[in-house]
Amino acid sequence: MDTKELLVELRGIKKSYGPVKSLQGVDLQLRRGEVLGLVGDNGAGKSTLMKVLAGAEQHDEGEILIRGKSVTFATPSDAQKENIGIVYQDLALCNTLDVASNLFLGREPMKGLFVDRRAMHGLASQVLNDLHVRVKSTYQEVGNLSGGQRQTVAIARAVSFKPDVLILDEPTAALAVAEVESVLRLIRRVAAEGVGVILITHRLQDIFRVCDRVTAMYEGKSVDDRPIGDLNIEKLVAMITRSEAEYPEAS
Repeated sequence: MDTKELLVELRGIKKSYGPVKSLQGVDLQLRRGEVLGLVGDNGAGKSTLMKVLAGAEQHDEGEILIRGKSVTFATPSDAQKENIGIVYQDLALCNTLDVASNLFLGREPMKGLFVDRRAMHGLASQVLNDLHVRVKSTYQEVGNLSGGQRQTVAIARAVSFKPDVLILDEPTAALAVAEVESVLRLIRRVAAEGVGVILITHRLQDIFRVCDRVTAMYEGKSVDDRPIGDLNIEKLVAMITRSEAEYPEAS
């Protein structure tokens, strides 16, 4: 039995957009220091579920419990107050600003009426060093970074808010091999600090590299949940596709 603190519990989450039932009763659990792989085919409802957990969408039915407390999120700031962070696939970085400005956008250290740029760059360097994130300079424009560097900066920004829960939506999509390795190392470091990480990815090899457990969704429902040690690539594909061989009841 896992004795780590239960950070998130989703019970029977439902969400519809008019006649379209995007989520049809999803259950999910996440513990402290755990990396949970959330898998499913396109349209399974993974991103919608994570938007509900991050406060960007409001569910119609079901319950969200954070550290055992039932909560309702009307806005993303409500989720942030419960120490839930998310890095969306589009990263939401400002290409024309430097690394430090992106890390502290909207919460810049001030000296009187002006941004204390020296302090901001010092804090940015500290955040990046703590996470072993390598960039040439915190003065470098984000638009000039590689895809992998941009991804690690976006994750570092989310981590700088000191989240208990970090949601990552396709963080290694379209990255080169070396950049994927950098992002996966960062995910492991974040989890080692006690953060619960939910990883959405179609790169199944990444699941086996960093995840402790996998929850599968299919057509808006959570359909399976297994420790990574119980899976191989064939079983994981079967979880996602609900293959008749593994799941005769799904046919």
